[in-house]
Amino acid sequence: MRDPWSELGPVATIIETALAEDLASGDVTGRATVGPEVRARAHMVAKANLVVAGLQVAEAVFRRVEPGVGFAAYVRDGARVAVGTEIACIEGPAQALLAAERTALNLLQRMSGVATLTRAYVDAAGGRCRITDTRKTMPGLRALDRYAVRCGGGHNHRNDLGAAVLIKENHVRAAGGITAAIEGARKLAPHTMKIECEVTSHEELREALAAGADIIMLDNMDDAAVREAVAIAAGKAILEVSGGVGLERIAAVAQLGIDVISVGRLTHSVPAADISLLFERVDGTWA
Repeated sequence: MRDPWSELGPVATIIETALAEDLASGDVTGRATVGPEVRARAHMVAKANLVVAGLQVAEAVFRRVEPGVGFAAYVRDGARVAVGTEIACIEGPAQALLAAERTALNLLQRMSGVATLTRAYVDAAGGRCRITDTRKTMPGLRALDRYAVRCGGGHNHRNDLGAAVLIKENHVRAAGGITAAIEGARKLAPHTMKIECEVTSHEELREALAAGADIIMLDNMDDAAVREAVAIAAGKAILEVSGGVGLERIAAVAQLGIDVISVGRLTHSVPAADISLLFERVDGTWA
C-alpha cells in the first residue's frame, strides 16, 4: 500500500483544521476529570468487518496533540479485518489522548468506510473492469477520500477540473452540441490529455465517436442499453458506465464489456466504519 504522506499534501492542514474545530476552547471535561500526571492506553478495535484506511492519519492527529505519544499499528492500510480485531494501541498522557480521540476516529472511520465500500464494489466486479471514484468527495477531504479508495482496491478519476477533459451535459448545452464541445476541447487540450464525453443515448454515443472522443461515459443507461453501446463503440473508445450503479448491479454491468465503472457513492454518502477506542489507566512508560 502506498504511503499517504507521499501523496497527501493537504493532510497536515486537514488535521489542523479538524483539531481547531474540536479544541477551539480546549477540552474542559478532560482537564476536569483527569490529572496531567495520569497516563492511559487506548485500544482501537474494529466493531465490524472492514477494510482499514487512515492509520497514519490517525497517528498524526494524536502526535499533533502530544508529540511523545506511543502509537503501535497492528495492521496496515488496505488490510481486511474481522470484527473484534485490535487495529492499533495508543499510549500517552490521558488528557492528550482524550483531546485527540474524536478527531482521530472521525478521520479513520470515514476513510475506512470508503475503503470498505470500495472493496465491496471491486470484489463484485471480479477484475472485469476498473472501479473508480468521482469528484463527489467530502469538501476539504478529497485527498483522504481518494487515498481510501485506493486502499480499497479502487482507482481515482480526475482529481480536479484541471486534471482531465470531461465534457458533461451542461458543457454540451453551453457549447452548442457534442461535436462542438469535443472540437473545442481538442483545440485547447494538450496532446497528452485524453478527452472524455458523457452521453445519454446511442445517438449521442455515435456523435461522440465520430467527433473523436477518447473516452465515453455512458450516463444512467440500463444493462440492455450498455450492451448495445458496447457493440456500437466496437473498441473505438474507452467506455465508462456511471450513474445509478449500485452494488447489486456491479457484477452484471462488469460483464458487459465496458472498461470503467465510476461510483459517486464511494465517497458522497458512505457510512463511517465502526471502530471503537477504549481507554485503560496505566502506570509507567510506553514499551
